[in-house]
Amino acid sequence: MGWLLPLVSLVAGIVLLVLGAEALVRGASSLAKEMSISEIAIGLTVVALGTSAPELVVNTFAAARGHSSIVFGNIIGSNMANTLLILGIAALIYPLSVQRNTVWREIPFLLVATLVVFFLVHDCWRGAGAADWLSRKDGLVLLGLFAIFVIYTFGLFRVESSDQYEVRTYRLWVSVVMMGAGMGALLFGGRFAVNGAVEIARGLGISQKLIASTVIAGGTSLPELATSAVAAYRKRCDIAVGNIVGSNIFNLLMVLGISSVVRPVSHPSSSFNVDWYMLILATMILFVAMFTGKRRKLDRWEALLMLVCYAWYIGYLVYVR
Repeated sequence: MGWLLPLVSLVAGIVLLVLGAEALVRGASSLAKEMSISEIAIGLTVVALGTSAPELVVNTFAAARGHSSIVFGNIIGSNMANTLLILGIAALIYPLSVQRNTVWREIPFLLVATLVVFFLVHDCWRGAGAADWLSRKDGLVLLGLFAIFVIYTFGLFRVESSDQYEVRTYRLWVSVVMMGAGMGALLFGGRFAVNGAVEIARGLGISQKLIASTVIAGGTSLPELATSAVAAYRKRCDIAVGNIVGSNIFNLLMVLGISSVVRPVSHPSSSFNVDWYMLILATMILFVAMFTGKRRKLDRWEALLMLVCYAWYIGYLVYVR
């Protein structure tokens, strides 16, 4: 009986995530079509915000309670899963074409955001003392960069997207309700799935650090997985890619920014340095993949390579750490 409730919570969460992702993708595609808004803009903003909601909820509570391992483990683990696992699965379902702006602007911006956070949390490298912290001042810097990103995405709203596939459209209010319902289902689904997975992991005697980097990070990334997989199946490449790139930027700048403003978070450098290196490498792999094989396209063989890299990372977390 001790396993029954966590298992029910996990299954119910996954069901809500799938249903929420379907509603969100349908609503977002319809809205983009009706308002002549590019799908990449929708993916980078509305969809990314909706799928990043679980990370924001988890990190805000973790920061308020002083659980720094969860704060950083959740973000690093989620972005690793987003980049290597989720884009890998989505590209296996349907090879993802990537717009030129995404290759030369959004992905490089994501890499810069990753490097900025890496630099800010390592105070000892700047001669600021032995302790590494993400302070409130650092959080304000991240939120400032996030504001720049949001302003940039406003310029994409009027960019026409190359629409090669039929999209079922709904009335404006129906599209908005579908997106709202989808985000709500993603939020609750992510919460149920994480709670169930954490309880199961605790029953297996897994440490908090490992839970944060794998179970919690994987659980909070389930909305991105569900959304991008459904988007890829429906051949909505801009939403699939924009969701992941936007979500990663949201996680690094908005979620960590808000978390550190709520309460400054200490950074356990000795535990997470290798993880930061791997996250930087994963982002660079995504950028390089745009120039191997077919240009500006994530092919299936590249997706398989990314999945292998993610499997190696999980193996490192379990067996090395």
